[in-house]
Amino acid sequence: MAAKAAGMDGLFRNRFVQVILLSGLLLQIGIWVRNFAILLFVVDQTNGDSLAVSLISVAEFAPIFIFSFIGGTFADRWKPKRTMIWCDILSALSIFVVLLTMSVGSWKAVFFATLVSAILSQFSQPSGMRLFKLHVPEDKIQAGMSLYQTMFALFMILGPILGTFVYQEYGIRVAIGIMGIAFLLSAAVLLFLPKDPETELDSGLKTSLWDEMGAGFRYVLSRKLLTTLGACFVTAGLALGLIQPLGVFLITEQLGLDKENLKWLMTANGVAMIVGGAIAMGMSKKMSPQWMLAVGMAVSAISLAITGFSTMFWLTLAAQFLGGLVLPAIQIGINTVILQNTDSAFVGRVNGILSPMFMGAMVVTMSMSGVLKEVFSLIAMYEAAAVLFAAGILVLTPILKQPASAAVGQKV
Repeated sequence: MAAKAAGMDGLFRNRFVQVILLSGLLLQIGIWVRNFAILLFVVDQTNGDSLAVSLISVAEFAPIFIFSFIGGTFADRWKPKRTMIWCDILSALSIFVVLLTMSVGSWKAVFFATLVSAILSQFSQPSGMRLFKLHVPEDKIQAGMSLYQTMFALFMILGPILGTFVYQEYGIRVAIGIMGIAFLLSAAVLLFLPKDPETELDSGLKTSLWDEMGAGFRYVLSRKLLTTLGACFVTAGLALGLIQPLGVFLITEQLGLDKENLKWLMTANGVAMIVGGAIAMGMSKKMSPQWMLAVGMAVSAISLAITGFSTMFWLTLAAQFLGGLVLPAIQIGINTVILQNTDSAFVGRVNGILSPMFMGAMVVTMSMSGVLKEVFSLIAMYEAAAVLFAAGILVLTPILKQPASAAVGQKV
């Protein structure tokens, strides 16, 4: 116990961890205010049109599919600290442009705020992953990821409440302004990151962008665990895309409550994530990352199945809690495998290849979810998502018995 406490204390003293957590805190404030304020604003403007609501998610996730690999390649090519700072500055500028546009033009400009920040995140996020690989000791990566996921879990509780409060009390313009300020403050905090390491371009070793993209694909294809992980991502993406835009309709149609009650489902999910994060840290020494991912997907399938059939608020809350309980295991398992078993020079590209497989599948079903909901039913959508998660477990089966290090290092 004392050794564990000393290890966590050393992690908190790490300058990179301090800065990245503070930057993440500011970004989470801006992002959650944006997510809920824009969702509630669009629901109000369109009288709850399911297609308009689903378009919010498409604007958020479609750029991830289009720009993730490009962003990951540039993250390996550019200085990561400078990349993250400029992405936050440009995000803030785009948000203030949207604010100005809304004052003289259409309310539909809110979609642009989500679109631009989603594009820029594809350059910033892999840069952060690369810095994590460079500045956090190998034996502390999983603990660092757990801290990061715990912060996300806290905002699963605080974010919906904060976003709903800001929109209801101050309106969409103040909400968008808060988001812009949060991005600017994050950029200022990132100035305190350690100096960027020298890149190949700095040392005079120049390669073309296309060569680096090709090298990234060859790197992933040569490793069995990474290719299997990609196939698993596809099934999970298809599942989540079906239901991602439909949470508000779960509240209003399935449960017959006001749309603002969506925040309580998110709160239950967030509380469970905090508990699940602690459980995942305890399980990490006894269970391989592949098994953590498989168990997490199995429990997620059960959670979605219950959510789809439930017409009682308490049961839906319990199902959301169950799903949130295993979400940290899924996220920590995936990130730990990628970071511990990918060379630092390829972290951005590996992330940029795997993320589009997940997000691309997610965008496909997400773009159709509004229409499919009208053709079938809300219950059918959630049960189909549960079946897809179960299929993802079958995809993982070939690598479950292999140690993480051996599985990743093994060539196809």
